[in-house]
Amino acid sequence: MTLGTNQVSKTHSFMTVSLIELWERFGYYGMQALIVYFMVQRLGFDDSRANLVWSACAALIYVSPAIGGWVGDKILGTKRTMLLGAGILSVGYALMTVPTENTWFMFSALGVIVVGNGLFKPNAGNLVRKIYEGDDSKIDSAFTIYYMAVNVGSTFSMLLTPWIKDYVNAQYGNEFGWHAAFAVCCVGILVGLGNYALMHKSLANYGSEPDTRPVNKKSLAIVLALAALSVVASAIILEYEDVARVFVYAAGVAVLGIFFHLIRTSEPSERAGLIAALILTVQTVFFFIFYQQMSTSLALFALRNVDWDFQVFGTHLWTWSPAQFQALNPIWIMVLSPVLAWSYSWAGRNNKDFSIAAKFALGFAVVAIGFFIYGFAGQFAVNGKTSSWVMIWGYASYSLGELLVSGLGLAMIARYVPARMGGFMMGAYFVASGISQYLGGVVANFASVPQDLVDPLQTLPVYTNLFNKLGVAAVVCTIIALAVLPLMRRLTESHHAHSSIENNAAASLRDVKAEQ
Repeated sequence: MTLGTNQVSKTHSFMTVSLIELWERFGYYGMQALIVYFMVQRLGFDDSRANLVWSACAALIYVSPAIGGWVGDKILGTKRTMLLGAGILSVGYALMTVPTENTWFMFSALGVIVVGNGLFKPNAGNLVRKIYEGDDSKIDSAFTIYYMAVNVGSTFSMLLTPWIKDYVNAQYGNEFGWHAAFAVCCVGILVGLGNYALMHKSLANYGSEPDTRPVNKKSLAIVLALAALSVVASAIILEYEDVARVFVYAAGVAVLGIFFHLIRTSEPSERAGLIAALILTVQTVFFFIFYQQMSTSLALFALRNVDWDFQVFGTHLWTWSPAQFQALNPIWIMVLSPVLAWSYSWAGRNNKDFSIAAKFALGFAVVAIGFFIYGFAGQFAVNGKTSSWVMIWGYASYSLGELLVSGLGLAMIARYVPARMGGFMMGAYFVASGISQYLGGVVANFASVPQDLVDPLQTLPVYTNLFNKLGVAAVVCTIIALAVLPLMRRLTESHHAHSSIENNAAASLRDVKAEQ
């Protein structure tokens, strides 16, 4: 096979994975755009319960890939586990289409989605790595396009599912619109599976070792049985706040314990990098507390205190659905990603690039600006309603902060953590991110509004007070991030020095072996 033909083959393989990822994210973000509204408006949950249920679900969704990746690598195979996860996700979204107000039914459906996501998400990403394994020049650009696929899928679904919900509700009553929108999420993942069925031969040469063997029916039965138990456990965690709280805090203690154990037992040459990774992981946890506001407090703010009519110089252009404002996040990510990538390249060429720690500090500063935009919106509101432009520019700052912090999180793990514990630490990083999603729901509850409080003039200060406090908190995070920069610089220099010594030693050993 020629080099050019091999590259075309890899491109086809990459497109197969990217398309199923695009449609899976279409389903997930279409559901996320509506789920808090569904609990508040359809099921009658108060704000506090809806925020905590969804935040606990988000935490489980972030934790579960740590297990799903292991199943793909060691038991069923990467491709099979990805497909099994996609199939389970389609069942979860299908259950959300059933028009019932039974809360246990919804919790069970969300539990199925948690399990499906845990099996799908890490294995789709692992396939991309396997396709370009050993080709460092291609893998960065591949993951950039892959991340773009995620944002394309989420943008379209966050715009489409709220519109379908509103349209069907207007035509057939409040009971059916929600479930019609969730049905679209199910259709999305089924389309992704259909694409894979047509293109699966392009992945014939990729996968983990179990993919090369026939399916072990006993192993598959065990995985399915454990998946069913995990659905039940997830539903219980979502139903009972005390159980969710214990689960999340126990996971937090476990992650910290893992970090300290690894630092204590690691080689002296590895400790500087691990300490740096711990500091940046803690900062990432605080970022995701801010991030979780998008689908909780900010979503409810858009519902109650934002003018949904989009206007330019007083001229009406179109009307937003409150859930559609969440699509501003992936839209801004797509707009800002190329600009940021170009700026990183320019800074690198001109020796003006700055460290990941400095980028984290800048990210927190930008997030603070976004929350102050939301907070100060109350000064310009008319009858308790603020302009759509507030959401547009607030989300712009929010999304830039996401790219600077969350977008560099995995790069931080890859840069500072020894390769022998890289996979394990990636899992720990995602668990830490999941914990902060739940904590974000706890923070959002400071702006919980009683169900009988419907006057925008009364709800507005509840939200703006929270947003201003979050802006101040983000400023404090910025100051702390700046304060630890000298320490991070010393740790990074020590890490690089030890890495350089180890690389030189490895190179010398290779030279000796070559001479022999």
